[in-house]
Parts: sequence; structure tokens; C-alpha cells
Amino acid sequence: MSDASKDLPPAAQRALAEAEERRRQAEAEAKPMPKELGGRDGPDPARYGDWEKKGIAIDF
Repeated sequence: MSDASKDLPPAAQRALAEAEERRRQAEAEAKPMPKELGGRDGPDPARYGDWEKKGIAIDF
């Protein structure tokens, strides 16, 4: 634990330790995402607002 967490009450320290353990378990159990077949190249249009592909407006 960091020096700042030593100033916390014991209940808060336990909660932080439990959260860290849950993060470790979630990372260990995480499955790799499957590769997308036939998807578009480049940035995600929902995130970057690019609704055009080869000059044609697209939507889903």
C-alpha cells in the first residue's frame, strides 16, 4: 500500500485491498476479444464521429 493509504481508517484500507484483489481476479479471468472479421479499418466511428466509408455515409 502507498503512504497515503496508511492514513486511512482500517475499514478503508480493507476496502482498497479487496478492490485490488478483485481487479487482479478480473484480469486473470478476462478472455481475449475475438478478432473482428470484415470490420472497418481505423478509429471507431461511434467514438470519433466518422460515419463515412469510401465517401459513402454509413449508419448501423
